[in-house]
Amino acid sequence: MLKICAICGKNQMAGKSVVRKGLKKRKGGTGSKIARSTAREFLPNLQKIRIVLKGRTQKAYVCTKCIKKGNLKKA
Repeated sequence: MLKICAICGKNQMAGKSVVRKGLKKRKGGTGSKIARSTAREFLPNLQKIRIVLKGRTQKAYVCTKCIKKGNLKKA
């Protein structure tokens, strides 16, 4: 599956998954510390729908933001 929106070009973003240890200061601890972090990907919410693209009807992956905004013409 392509991870790119056919309308706006939105694609995956890189990020981190952070694990914290320790009791928070407001709960009486010494504060939470970052124990480790792992690389991860944030993927866009893509849906496969039939749209008119460049005068042709075809199935394409479109993000939900473009569908809600109405940036496309459904077939």
